[in-house]
Amino acid sequence: MYSIGDKIVYPMHGAGVVESIEDRQILDERRRYYILRLPIGDVTVMIPCDNTDSVGVREIVDKKELKAMERALKSKSDEATGNWNRRYRDNMEKLKTGQLNSVCEVVRNLMRAEKKKKLSMGEKKMLTSAKQILISELMLVSERDAREIEEQISMLVLG
Repeated sequence: MYSIGDKIVYPMHGAGVVESIEDRQILDERRRYYILRLPIGDVTVMIPCDNTDSVGVREIVDKKELKAMERALKSKSDEATGNWNRRYRDNMEKLKTGQLNSVCEVVRNLMRAEKKKKLSMGEKKMLTSAKQILISELMLVSERDAREIEEQISMLVLG
């Protein structure tokens, strides 16, 4: 159970701060929700409290884990399969885990692939989404702004 003020990651959406915990009636069902404020785009997301484990909600990483993130972004890209559809599915599975290392892998691999050749529209959207997920967590961990973090990611990935 999370509390107001906790910083958590909601896979596929990013990291944010629990602003409130509220009971809401949606389609004849009354449930308790975490109201999560994401730092990018000033977006609010409602997460059912009884669903957090099954969707992979977790606390943000601590500053000690930032070195592992940097290593993941700098490391050699995974061998991409030739089929863009298969790559897309593999990357989507990684993003769904919500784990920082997996999100870093997707960002790294897609940024490097984009530098070599044009990405499909789906992969472009995925790269944008994966970057936002990564940046939102890093903003909360390091207390830096999005632009500065995005520049750091580009330097680590592309050199």
